[in-house]
Amino acid sequence: MKICIVEDEEVWRDKIKAAVFKYCMDKDIPARIIAYDSGRDFIENTDADLLFLDIELAEGEDGFQIAEKIVDSGSQCKICFLTSHAEMARQGYRVNAFRYIDKKYLEEIDEALDSFFKTKLQERIIYCKDTDGIRIKISLNGLLLVETSGRKLRYLMLDGREHFCEGRISEAAQNLSPFGFFQVQRSYIVNLKYIESADSREIVLCNGLRIAIGRVHGREFKKEFFKWRMLFED
Repeated sequence: MKICIVEDEEVWRDKIKAAVFKYCMDKDIPARIIAYDSGRDFIENTDADLLFLDIELAEGEDGFQIAEKIVDSGSQCKICFLTSHAEMARQGYRVNAFRYIDKKYLEEIDEALDSFFKTKLQERIIYCKDTDGIRIKISLNGLLLVETSGRKLRYLMLDGREHFCEGRISEAAQNLSPFGFFQVQRSYIVNLKYIESADSREIVLCNGLRIAIGRVHGREFKKEFFKWRMLFED
């Protein structure tokens, strides 16, 4: 995860970076946070997932024009505009801005990050090779669970579709864990979003499936499930 900040005034740049850093530390979210003092420097290195962009920059740089370049490049980067003049925010429709943050209210950064990570989870796509060696696309928003099936992995979707793919469950668990998935026992990874209820022994998914929680996974599951609910649930 890469979060960038483009702000020409050092005092604001430091405040915004500190706010983003604190959020990621508090939520235990691994992220690279990089700050730039000009749009030109950012554009030369643009590959961010989320950008906090000042509308009015030094040397005549225009935040809206920078945002248009990012959109035209095909980047999926979400853009949060920073401004001291709220009336300017309405121009952001041109680039489908994700958020507008008044510099006088930097606490709004937390809400923007909460919303961003919800969106990020919903939009995430992974690719796997099925048993015929064909590369298939799986939307994490529609993925209910991953289960071992012989020497393959079974990806069960919310609509009942299933995909049998190559891979090891330990590697799948590691790759999926940043996006709201948890390995509750050696044979199952579940989407925390679709847990209907849970106790110390088992979980019940939204389709009624009951899965026992592995003895060695119980304590960590409690912690991760609580953290996920704090981060992603309304």
